[in-house]
Amino acid sequence: MNTSGSEIKIFTGNAHKELAADIAKELGVPLGDAEVGRFSDGEISVNINETVRGVDAFIIQPTCSPVNGNIMELLIMIDAFKRASAGRITAVIPYYGYARQDRKAKARDPITAKLVANLITAAGADRVLTMDLHAAQIQGYFDIPLDHLHGGPILAEHFKKKNIQDLVVVSPDLGSVGRARTFAEQLDAPLAIIDKRRPKANVSEVMNIIGDVKDKNVILIDDMIDTAGTLVNGAEALKKFGAKEVYSCCTHPVLSGPAIDRIEKSVLKEVVVLDTLPLSSEKRIEKIKVESVAPIFASAIRKIFANESVSKLFTVEK
Repeated sequence: MNTSGSEIKIFTGNAHKELAADIAKELGVPLGDAEVGRFSDGEISVNINETVRGVDAFIIQPTCSPVNGNIMELLIMIDAFKRASAGRITAVIPYYGYARQDRKAKARDPITAKLVANLITAAGADRVLTMDLHAAQIQGYFDIPLDHLHGGPILAEHFKKKNIQDLVVVSPDLGSVGRARTFAEQLDAPLAIIDKRRPKANVSEVMNIIGDVKDKNVILIDDMIDTAGTLVNGAEALKKFGAKEVYSCCTHPVLSGPAIDRIEKSVLKEVVVLDTLPLSSEKRIEKIKVESVAPIFASAIRKIFANESVSKLFTVEK
């Protein structure tokens, strides 16, 4: 564990070097000297080019696409730091991959979110710092301390500055009502819910709107946007039910497959996302606005290093 004389060091794999650099800048420390490469057969190599003995090491690595490669980079880096006698190793995972496989939805399903948690623990991590897990119970899959930050306040601040009138917050489905209700409270706005049926994976069918959206400006909120099918269908349904402008926001912009094309052609006015995973240049379209998570992760890292309470950072304020 951290002792008074230890030192803080920030390292990163290849998943999101830009965010790691931003967090290090917020903390006023240089990014640690570590190289994560590949051998000729594709196996991952890790070289730590400075001493880490006794230090408080924070490895910043969202497990985003390519998911399996980024997870292996994280595991191998943790192992390398453990064997180099790091004092404490914190895996900083702004976006936690495989989080949607969090339970047995049908017979013989794996619970991959738990498997990944086991791997991170077995590799030698002492604690985990993450944001907006797809399912809150994943916190309990870890046998080491986990700090769970919320992206909602950052997104709410973005919309507060816009001062949008006649605002209604909309949950895209019944499962996201808790998140949407908290967000609505932060914006002092009423809540509506989209009641939908999903016939198969990545295909959604909107059925009804619970709540009043007629002549209102609405914000659809979710923890992530993947293929954007749910989002775009929801936005169209809201328009049919009389909504004026439709905004959207999420913590994790996965934006895979046809997502960008769908958003570009949709009725959505603006999609606000956080930089928990990297956005390539082709995904940075005019409709998508990006807010940074570097300040809140830097604050959390500073508190973890000082053995102070992190709870204030994930206590949602209205």
